[in-house]
Formats: sequence, C-alpha cells, structure tokens
Amino acid sequence: MHFTEREPDMMAIGGRLLADAGPDADAMVIDVTVMDGDWRQDVRSEVIKRVLAAMADACRAAEPSPTWWVTFRVIDEGSWGSRGAVLSVLSLLDTGVFTPEKAEAVRTALGA
Repeated sequence: MHFTEREPDMMAIGGRLLADAGPDADAMVIDVTVMDGDWRQDVRSEVIKRVLAAMADACRAAEPSPTWWVTFRVIDEGSWGSRGAVLSVLSLLDTGVFTPEKAEAVRTALGA
C-alpha cells in the first residue's frame, strides 16, 4: 500500500478544492500495488472493500467516506524490481507461502 499526503489546495472533488470545502473535508487515495498473479475481479473487489473497511475502523468512522479512493494495480510479471534485481512471484510458488492450489492458479494465470 502506498499513502501520499496532499495539501487541501492540491485536491478537488466535483470541481471544488478541498481547501474551500471546510475543515471537516477529507480525502484519501490508497494505492494497492501487487505482483502479477491470480487476481480475479472478485478478489480485487474484496481487497478494495476490506481496505476501505479497515481505514474506516482505524479512523473510527461508521463507514468509509465517499472521498476515499482505493486503486488496485497489478504489476506485470518481470516489471517489479528491488536491490538491483528483477523480482518474480514465480520464485515464491514453491516456498510454502502459497497453498498448492493457489500456486497452481498463479502458474495458470501467468501461463507458467
């Protein structure tokens, strides 16, 4: 997850700057970025709903605000790197991190 804080004069909702909407106006953009794998639409939707519910709980809000947005992005296999190397979800499939069924679903989704 990636959190970026922005000043109220850098965001607008419905053409109105948050700075002009009053002190109680809030906005949140959460970017969930994952390695490629078995990310069906129903799984993506569930992740987004759970992130919003967790943020509402953390903020002691009855429900997520309509000014909170979650983006779910999948990074293509071979397009994620760290420490001078390209990372692959395929290297994790036989480590026990995934159930055998999930590992097979990832292999199938990636054509591996």
